[in-house]
Amino acid sequence: MAVQQNPLHVVVVGAGLGGLAAAIATRQAGHNVTICEQAPALGEVGAGIQIPPNSARILERFGILEEIKSLSVLPNAFIIRSYKGQELNRQPMLPYCENAYGAPYLHIHRADFHKVLVKCAESHGIKIVLNAHVNSVDFSAPSVTLATGETITCDLVIAADGLKSKCRELYLGHADPPHNTGDLAYRILVKASDMKKDPELAKLTEVPMINYWMGPGAHAVCYLLKGGELYNIVLICPDNLPEGVALQDADLQELRDIFATWDTRLQKLLELVQQTFKWKLQNSEEMDSWVHPEGRFVLLGDACHATLPYLAQGAAQAVEDGAVLGGLLGKVTAKDKDNLRPLLDSYERLRKARTTAVVKGSTALQNVFHMADGEAQQERDRVLLEDKPMEGFPNRWRDPVFQKFLFAYDGFKEAEREWDSVLRRQYE
Repeated sequence: MAVQQNPLHVVVVGAGLGGLAAAIATRQAGHNVTICEQAPALGEVGAGIQIPPNSARILERFGILEEIKSLSVLPNAFIIRSYKGQELNRQPMLPYCENAYGAPYLHIHRADFHKVLVKCAESHGIKIVLNAHVNSVDFSAPSVTLATGETITCDLVIAADGLKSKCRELYLGHADPPHNTGDLAYRILVKASDMKKDPELAKLTEVPMINYWMGPGAHAVCYLLKGGELYNIVLICPDNLPEGVALQDADLQELRDIFATWDTRLQKLLELVQQTFKWKLQNSEEMDSWVHPEGRFVLLGDACHATLPYLAQGAAQAVEDGAVLGGLLGKVTAKDKDNLRPLLDSYERLRKARTTAVVKGSTALQNVFHMADGEAQQERDRVLLEDKPMEGFPNRWRDPVFQKFLFAYDGFKEAEREWDSVLRRQYE
């Protein structure tokens, strides 16, 4: 960890994956960090999460990649199938990602990922305040005032409070609820031991893979977790939740009916499901800026660029945000606290175009994955089977241009380049 003789005091609002990454990167840069988390206890809900190389290399800089790997499954390949079961295309992942990008592709339970980040933050001396509901932000001081009436004054506020960000609404000066995308997700975990009782399903547990099934109006994503003990299933379907309802118990028969004509393996998997929920998939509209004009407040992660999960990059982009911001903050001290605006503008410029491309790329996959039966679907499948990867290839993870764009990114190197080429002369 860097030693700052004159450190900033930074408040991070939100102890999710992005907030923790920002806090750790900022603390490793030598600054004092307080995290305000509204929940009464630390933890994550959900099931599996994918950690691509662009995120994994940041975790290595944090010193936690080996621990993360010990809790993860490394998939051998990324397989795209038609909804009837035919394999259409395959992208090798192991050892391809480490050979090509110097970092692995991992699958981990979200709660395990979060727990390791929390432990890392606490080991660095980051203060985490629970039950800390932020009611207001003074953008000039800057400071945050909690529901308890306590005010925490600092040098910089990083708002990482997620899709339903209170800080974003305070910054904008009006309500800004999440926007519906037309889809919902079922998130399911089944025991691999139950799958092994069926010879057809047992094969899905033998070699770790990312399995995608694409069908009319829906798609499925499946992979192993917890050392191969659990099978993570994410099903994306048209949203039929009532307006204003974001989470609801799932009707298992309704779920099975949606996939009644799909690959028999998927149908058998759904017969193993005993209970699940369905989540409305929402995102946010692109913002003009993430930086308050006063230069003492900035947004990060889902609070400013929430995305659909179709590229499995949402958390990774938040972690990247944290690395870039922490990397830049490592170049300044408290003597610069009244001149942080150029640095925050650089952070936004470095991150905004990239996150916009990821958000748009994810949204575009809705059309690729959910094609109705017909000529367009047949042409998509023909291109995938022909397997001549080029820019715009339907398997975006096999598109040589887009794959490099996603996986080769190094947030800390981007911050170094920006400092050397743009910011150094403004601060030294």
